[in-house]
Amino acid sequence: MLDFRHPTLLAPMEGVTHPLLRQIMAERGGLGVVCTEFVRIGRSPLSPKALVREVVKAEGVPLSVQVMGNEADKMGEAAGVVAEAGADVVDINLGCPAPRVVRKGVGSAMLKDVGLLGEVVGSMRAKVPGLLSAKIRAGFDDASNVLEIGRALERAGIDYLVVHPRRRCDFYEGVADWRTIKLLKEALRVPVVGNGDVWYASDALRMQRETGCDAVMIGRPALRNPWIFEQIADLRAGRQPRRPSGSELVGFIQEIAQRYAEHELAVRETSVGKLKELLGYLGRAVADQRAFQRSVLRLNTRSEILAHAEAVLRPLPPAGLDLGADGDLALERSGQV
Repeated sequence: MLDFRHPTLLAPMEGVTHPLLRQIMAERGGLGVVCTEFVRIGRSPLSPKALVREVVKAEGVPLSVQVMGNEADKMGEAAGVVAEAGADVVDINLGCPAPRVVRKGVGSAMLKDVGLLGEVVGSMRAKVPGLLSAKIRAGFDDASNVLEIGRALERAGIDYLVVHPRRRCDFYEGVADWRTIKLLKEALRVPVVGNGDVWYASDALRMQRETGCDAVMIGRPALRNPWIFEQIADLRAGRQPRRPSGSELVGFIQEIAQRYAEHELAVRETSVGKLKELLGYLGRAVADQRAFQRSVLRLNTRSEILAHAEAVLRPLPPAGLDLGADGDLALERSGQV
């Protein structure tokens, strides 16, 4: 088992999991590990500025710093620098499906070359005294060699494996096949973390029950429902999980707006842009989500966004938002085995 206070991880998401959001999510409780956006490792030495920007810990929650590259010597060097800078976990990105990433032979493209995986991760293992992990997809075009991939990474010395059970060619479409998580859990000695389509807190417990995975990583569903990790902890403890009302959701948006405005440099673009992006995710919990998201896109200022949230969201009772732990409104499609 992984020695985390909670068997939950906030997934690395490019352009999203900046230090401020990681801190905000950690403060809400129930979260075991927060993960950075990936740090691209090229031929030049790792930039100290990039490290300062990424190796920023949220109080009380371990930090996983994700790196991406395919040159063994450079990745080993970078992994050592990241570990020395204070990362609790060094993670290698083997799952990003973006075409601009794949064209450079990194991210999910590396799943096509098991020998390269072993070489790169082995180089990282030699430089990382603490925890080393890998985040993979089920495969590139097919999932037929997922066990070979998992075993190669285990031999190379990872401490745990995170599995998003879609292929690269699937991007984020369809339903994540949790059977892949179960297959790897049964075959490997290292802990396995499941990731994919855990839209509701009850899904996290169901994923662990059905696959045997040691922990659950959540990405987009945590942006949609910022209470999901707290709800998971409540379910595990046998407590009645919180079901937020529209008033609570507006309070969260107001808090985020204030903190984004105070830390525009931390989020790397204007607070209005980041706030609209966040409301796009939060709007997925509203029955008429497409209309809500379209209306948010037309807003231009922080005050307009807050006024819109006040008018549309505050009147909604808890039963009017799809933020329950068991997903009784089922606006999202959960993973299936």
